[in-house]
Amino acid sequence: MPVKSIDHASGIFRKIPSSSATPEYVARPTPLIVICLTASTGRVCCEAVYCCNGEALVKPRAIRNRVTEMTGVDYPILQAPMGWIARAQLASAVSNCGAVGIIETSSGEFDAIQNEVRKMHELTDKPFGMNVALAFVKGANVIDFVIEQGIKFVTTSSGSPDLCTKVFQEAGIKVFHVVPTLDMALKALDAGVDGLVVEGGEGGGFKNPRPVSTMVLLPLIRERTDVPIIAAGGICDGPTMAAAFAMGAEGVQLGTAMLSCSDSPVHQNWKNAIYEGKETDTVFLNQQGRPALRAMRTERTGELELLGKFQPFEHMANTLDLYFGGDLEAAIPLTGQVMGRINEARTAAEVVESTMTGFHECLSGLNTSYA
Repeated sequence: MPVKSIDHASGIFRKIPSSSATPEYVARPTPLIVICLTASTGRVCCEAVYCCNGEALVKPRAIRNRVTEMTGVDYPILQAPMGWIARAQLASAVSNCGAVGIIETSSGEFDAIQNEVRKMHELTDKPFGMNVALAFVKGANVIDFVIEQGIKFVTTSSGSPDLCTKVFQEAGIKVFHVVPTLDMALKALDAGVDGLVVEGGEGGGFKNPRPVSTMVLLPLIRERTDVPIIAAGGICDGPTMAAAFAMGAEGVQLGTAMLSCSDSPVHQNWKNAIYEGKETDTVFLNQQGRPALRAMRTERTGELELLGKFQPFEHMANTLDLYFGGDLEAAIPLTGQVMGRINEARTAAEVVESTMTGFHECLSGLNTSYA
C-alpha cells in the first residue's frame, strides 16, 4: 500500500468525509495509509486508512512494549475484570478495537463463565485474557479450562499466585498478579509472576483496608522491580494513562470507564448515576475489616460508611438486582472515583481510541513544552 505523510497540528480526527479527501485518495482502488504527525514534534499520533469511498477511518498509533508483546494487542489497555460485567458482550467489544478484553471469575459462576469464554471465540478473533480470582473459584477446574481454551494472558487476584503461576507459565501463559501494596508486590514477584497490576485505592471494587493512591504506589513498586506493570485506579483517559507511564507503567486498566460505556451490560440507571456523579460521590467502606470496598455513594452505602466494620457480602446478596435491574439500593454499586470525570455514554472502542489519542497528545505536548 502507498504511504503518505501529512502534518496535523493536534493529531485528532476520527472520520474524514469524502468532501475533505483529495481526488487522488478517492480514486485509488486500494486503501491508502496516511500517517498523521503532530506538527511541533513530528511524532506519529495516529494512522488513517482511506477507503475507496473517500472516507478515512482513523485509529491511534499502536504501542510496542512488553505489555502489548505479552498480550498480543495494539493498545496496552485492559478492561477490568468486574464480576458479572466482564463477560463476552463487553470483553469482545474491547478486544475487537485492539485492547485487552478480560473475562471475570469473581462472580463464582464457573459454568456461566465457561460459556462466556466460548462466546468470546465466536465474537472476536483477537486476543483476550481471563482474571482468575482465586478466592472465588475454589474447587473449580479453572486452571485446566484456561489452558484448554488457548488463552495466553491471565491476571490473578484474591489469593496467592503461588497456586497457579508455574502451571500457567508451563503452558505458555503470561501471569500478572493484582497488588495493592508493596509487600504484596514483592510476594508476587517471589512467586515468579511475569508482571503486576498495581491497583491504587481510587479504583472501585474490593480494596485493601489501608488504601494507597496510584500516584504513590506505582512509582514505589516501580523502584523495586523491573517487571512490566499495568496501572489501575484513577485512570480513565489519555492524560491519566500518560501520567501512569511517566511513573513506570507499561499498560493501564480501565474499570469505571468500561462499566459505564454503552457496550457494558449493566442497567442504564447505574450508568446515568456515573455520568451525573461528582468526584466526591464515592465512599470507602469497611476500612476496619476485610475486604474494604470503594463504591458509589447511595443511601445504603452512606449508612455503611458510618460503620467501621461490617460483612460486605451480606449487602451483596441482591447484586443482580442492582447490576441488571437498575435498583441502586439493592446492593453495593462498586464504582471508582473517576466517575466524577465521566459524563457521557461512549462505546468501548471510543473509550480506547480517545484514551490512546489523548495519550499521544500528552506526550507530544510535554515534549513541546519541556524538551
